[in-house]
Amino acid sequence: MPILNAQNVANYFLAQLSEECGDTISNLKLQKLLYYAQGFHLVLFDKPLFADQIRAWQHGPVVPSIYHTYSHCGDQAIPKPANINWRLYEKDVKELLDEIWKVYGQFSAWKLRNMTHNEPPFRNTSPNGIITRGSMKKYFKGLLK
Repeated sequence: MPILNAQNVANYFLAQLSEECGDTISNLKLQKLLYYAQGFHLVLFDKPLFADQIRAWQHGPVVPSIYHTYSHCGDQAIPKPANINWRLYEKDVKELLDEIWKVYGQFSAWKLRNMTHNEPPFRNTSPNGIITRGSMKKYFKGLLK
């Protein structure tokens, strides 16, 4: 079983972009998609999707390494990756990420930001603190009931 990192998951979401449909993902939106993917993966598979920590920054949950990778884009669209190794993603992970994209990818970055600000994992974490996997698992488990 290949081990994913946050960049692998980010690439998966960025690869979903459809230029003909005008889809774009900003850094802000990508961060929220990573947060939702991690949260639901913790509940469904009882383990993290990626090892990177998620922190509570001013505009919601953030994976700092991914933020810094794309910070040069500002609030503009992040380009679609030139190539992606699809063999990294097992069937159940692809299904989860596709569902996250279907459900949350439709929302704007600011809508997702506001949603995460109202959720306990973010709300109950001190500024710049680590959003614990335990708090995420507890919250997302409640969403699936």
